[in-house]
Amino acid sequence: MNDLTIRHMRPNEIALAVDWAAAEGWNPGLADAPCFAAEDPQGFFIGELDGEPAAVISCVNYGAQFSFLGIYIVRPDLRSRGHGLKIWNAAIAHARPRVIGLDGVVAQQANYQKSGFALAYANVRYGGTVAAPPAPNAGIVALSDVPMALIEADDATVFPAPRPAFLRSWINTPGHVGRALMRGGQLAGWGVIRPCRTGCKIGPLVADDRAGAGAVLAALLASAGGGEIFLDVPAVNRDAVALAQDLGLSPVFETARMYTGTIPPLRIDRVFGVTTFELG
Repeated sequence: MNDLTIRHMRPNEIALAVDWAAAEGWNPGLADAPCFAAEDPQGFFIGELDGEPAAVISCVNYGAQFSFLGIYIVRPDLRSRGHGLKIWNAAIAHARPRVIGLDGVVAQQANYQKSGFALAYANVRYGGTVAAPPAPNAGIVALSDVPMALIEADDATVFPAPRPAFLRSWINTPGHVGRALMRGGQLAGWGVIRPCRTGCKIGPLVADDRAGAGAVLAALLASAGGGEIFLDVPAVNRDAVALAQDLGLSPVFETARMYTGTIPPLRIDRVFGVTTFELG
């Protein structure tokens, strides 16, 4: 077995990992690479054999307490040679001593458990083609018009760690459209839609209740003019599942959300759409 050389990816190389994710059928967003690099540029690794890419992985650190692992891919012609384990260990070392989360394919759940990950719940990707809805709710505003402090405070109810750099990039990247629902001067729901290799993905979609999530979702769909969409839903949030089903969307993919330790209490009942399986 040739020696695998592992190093941090340079920011302009993260697109390679996203391209590999696309080849696996994971349908990343068109502008995911620069957004992914915003929070932790050192969180992306590449393994090389004789200077050629052989494996990639990300393990993005969100502050001092939490990290999220994703984009774990070994080049198909080089699998089952130990390269995956070597780059996995490098990523885990980058995260320690933080609690690590991931959205793993169900088939690998047992292997993740051997590495110390415990199942929290399933996330299900729903997909389908929808028509553009009528004019959005009167309380809908552009997400970019909402003070970041309000968005960050609301995000803290549904994500285990602060992620200000990522949120700013995710909301403001050209091609991404954000909408928010205001009730009585308070942020009651918000979300982002972005173009992907196929169709568009909506995430995050966060709201106080199903009605609020539906209002934000309708505004996002209106901005895109309908079409093929995907929404990643925590299976434990029955209102979120019902919202996806009411749109006529069907399950197309499932992941296991897993953690290596205890995370702060989260309002999963407010999560109607996961931001991204790659970064949490």
